[in-house]
Amino acid sequence: MQNDSDRSEIAAAASGAPLLSLIASGRAQSRAELIDRTGLSRTTVTQRLNALIAAGLVDEAPKTLPSGGRPTRVLEMNTGFGVILVADVGESILRTAVTTLEPAILAESTCTIDLRDGPLPVLERIAGQFLSLLDGIGRPRSDLLAAGLCLPAPVDFGAGRVFGPSILTGWDNFDIRSWLGDAIGAPVVVENDVNLMTLSESRRFWPEVEQLLFIKAGTGIGSGIIADGRLYRGAQGAAGDIGHIQLNSADPPLCRCGKLGCVEARAAGWALARDLRAKGFEAENARDIVALVQANQPEAIRCVREAGRVLGEVTADVVSVLNPSTIVIGGTLSGAADHLLSGVRQLVFERSLPLATRELQIVRAKSDGNGGILGAAQLAIDTILRPETIEGVIVKHARFARR
Repeated sequence: MQNDSDRSEIAAAASGAPLLSLIASGRAQSRAELIDRTGLSRTTVTQRLNALIAAGLVDEAPKTLPSGGRPTRVLEMNTGFGVILVADVGESILRTAVTTLEPAILAESTCTIDLRDGPLPVLERIAGQFLSLLDGIGRPRSDLLAAGLCLPAPVDFGAGRVFGPSILTGWDNFDIRSWLGDAIGAPVVVENDVNLMTLSESRRFWPEVEQLLFIKAGTGIGSGIIADGRLYRGAQGAAGDIGHIQLNSADPPLCRCGKLGCVEARAAGWALARDLRAKGFEAENARDIVALVQANQPEAIRCVREAGRVLGEVTADVVSVLNPSTIVIGGTLSGAADHLLSGVRQLVFERSLPLATRELQIVRAKSDGNGGILGAAQLAIDTILRPETIEGVIVKHARFARR
């Protein structure tokens, strides 16, 4: 039970919410920067910062920043005061993890799932895995700040629901966020896998790039957009769906979405596997395509190069609209040596204006297989540490509140 002293300390820490938000986002690393960005007096900043430090939410790191006088110690959020739970839902594999606020993975688990069972059995499995992970690392539920869910489907981020045709049969309009949030007792964010891979790649490897296009080329095709340093979703969360842009041809192939001539029906892993099977090769998915390319199979190499040109055709149009400074190609097919990227580069530089391509770089993604997991964690962290929500985090998770 909290006494008057605890409540006073919590209130003092809560008053520092704007400071913690600035520190967590990296927009302020010193007391001087906090004063400059908030307009508060030095005395007020010192009082509120000291309360955050006492609450276990902020640390003064041993490293220092150069200044005109005495070196200034760096302020950092204590990334261990709480944890984030994340789930990456694949077509047959569920991967769950618990992370710090950096984010860094503390523990993880995998299991098989059947998406045809619908949302409830899968979400029940996720909730069970989440609580097992917390128990496994000895963290109480009171340490849980939020959870993030990575889904292989179009997501209305504002509503926290799947929308439109996808492999998640029966998930349309199911209130994922509320159901899972009630099950684990923490706020939940839900986003599609490509946007989360984009967010992770941007934050981890291209933090200074404010205009970035991420293209996932794997079993399916999709893209994510970083505009002015922020993830751009569009009006309903459908921005970046380049896989279902239709390209004209005499004999357009049928796409999984039911339309004819989609980029995905020409360049996705499932489409390339379809074409190679028709030629007598054993290929079921994007991983099989990459294996054939790595074995120097000429027909597979030709297919991947053509897929690169198809991607390049639609990417050139996106470059004309968005004018990114960096295009990052990720997904399983990006592992096919340079055959995919060369086709993208060829068409983009042929079709886009010189001004748009003068300093444009087109590169392979640096992320490993953790892009969806770390992206989901980052989105959850960003959500709870916003200025309008961070005070609640402080009130609930300051060390005084947990005594």
